[in-house]
Amino acid sequence: MSEKTATALAKLDELLPLLRALPDDPESSTLVETAEALRRAVAAFHMEAIRFRMYSVDRLITKNGHSDCARIFDEVRHALEAAGFHTRSHTAP
Repeated sequence: MSEKTATALAKLDELLPLLRALPDDPESSTLVETAEALRRAVAAFHMEAIRFRMYSVDRLITKNGHSDCARIFDEVRHALEAAGFHTRSHTAP
């Protein structure tokens, strides 16, 4: 872990227990697995994996309507972008 990723990893560590507490169904399981993969990507500084996993986690959280999870996920995105990571394949509107 570096100083660049410390905040994002802390936010992911805050997000993951909320995701694990969601009702046990296939979509929630996929969301947890994808968020765990995102954490590994952030820890490894893997730019392409970060962008890909950010997209996937964002889509799954948006689809399932978890407002607390969405708020923390936005904080993860902000922390990564402030550290210089590109979390989107295009410029946000």
